[in-house]
Amino acid sequence: MSRQEEILDGLYEHTLNGEVTPVVELTQEGLAFGMEPLTLLFDALIPALEEVGRLFEIGEYFVPEMLISARAMQGAMNILKPLIAETGAKPIGTFVMGTVKGDIHDIGKNLCNIMLEGAGFVVVDLGVNVPPDKFVAAIIEHQPQAVGMSAFLTTTMPMFKKNIEAIKEAGLRDKVKILVGGAPVTQEYAEVVGADGYAPDASSTVRLTKELIGLTESVAS
Repeated sequence: MSRQEEILDGLYEHTLNGEVTPVVELTQEGLAFGMEPLTLLFDALIPALEEVGRLFEIGEYFVPEMLISARAMQGAMNILKPLIAETGAKPIGTFVMGTVKGDIHDIGKNLCNIMLEGAGFVVVDLGVNVPPDKFVAAIIEHQPQAVGMSAFLTTTMPMFKKNIEAIKEAGLRDKVKILVGGAPVTQEYAEVVGADGYAPDASSTVRLTKELIGLTESVAS
């Protein structure tokens, strides 16, 4: 096995195990070897994160494991993002994300952001306690393909409908796909408020977004 193959294997394993320091070191070593940033991303980091998502979905990984794996990936992404931008590699889409007004929970949102970035999206994170007009302004400014709204409290879930109504009133509803999520949210509730989709976790957020915006060829079955 060549050193380059060892680097890719090591990146995959250490990302899977959430080990930030070796992930950063191997990323730097790979670049020093002359490996392409996109090779490190698509041949090691993204497959590792997809495996993390799979393990989560079958109940072998839980939120803490997903978080530490995502943090390890973020360590590599901090190095690779500016280099990928320099190569002119086009992102696969833009995603606006925010926790709705009245809600300040952000762990799930942040995890989705890292997974989406790792999958090739530009993520515009509006933060927490985001009012409807801020979602509307972000859609106008960034022209995303998709918008994600998170609510962790049953008392803030009604903001989904208010946000979607504001987006409709601004004449933007047909320009974006809207995904909703959060601990108390269900598929049925997403349908009631008029969202395009519901994602229960970070890995399904990536998969559903790709499906909704027509990138199904890159979605694992």
